Amino acid sequence: MLYHRITSIDDPYFAELHKLLQTIFPPEEVLAYELWREPLEDAGIHVYVAVEDGKVVGSTEYRYYPELRVAMTDFTIIGQAGKGIGRFLLRAREKDLARLAEQSGTEPIGMFAEIYNPYESEEQHAFGGVTPMNPFVRREVLSHIGYNRLDFPYVHPSWDHEGQAVSGLQLSFLPADENLAFLPASLIVTFLEGYYEALPNKPQAWLDMINQLRQQEQVALLPL
Repeated sequence: MLYHRITSIDDPYFAELHKLLQTIFPPEEVLAYELWREPLEDAGIHVYVAVEDGKVVGSTEYRYYPELRVAMTDFTIIGQAGKGIGRFLLRAREKDLARLAEQSGTEPIGMFAEIYNPYESEEQHAFGGVTPMNPFVRREVLSHIGYNRLDFPYVHPSWDHEGQAVSGLQLSFLPADENLAFLPASLIVTFLEGYYEALPNKPQAWLDMINQLRQQEQVALLPL
């Protein structure tokens, strides 16, 4: 299996990747095809696909913020079951993030991820494409890996640029130190403001969430 980085929508594998995104995620979570051009050219955004026999069978996107010493997993996609794609992507991503941290001379604190909470409303989570991408399965796997949810009500701006507040997810964190029980609220605010800087239309619910976090010193890490 090949771990291939995509840096342009003109990459022959990008069309397959975008189809996978549309299969796995609901429409408000998927950036329009042409709007990927600029993000893919950003050296700080790492989009890789798993390629087997010339076909895209999985993908992951992530970033590393050396000034914050944290990473963010934007998504991990498994296109087919029974091929070990998830493990392949996880290990390849771990090695690349370790390389990025070493290059920046930093020691990572951990990695953020937005994780669906299918227990809130099963009807709103009838997506996933293949069994490994089912929100219940994904949540359990990420819990086993070591992710914890951050203890505050979470929304994010929709990626369709409509300025809607997207709920049903929990901002979660995989700490490098598994005994870590809290994160500084200021770290979360700085991360979220930078991460969603590219979306000009922020819903009021998101702004209210950020303001609430500003009034806190720390946020607890709880089991998923």
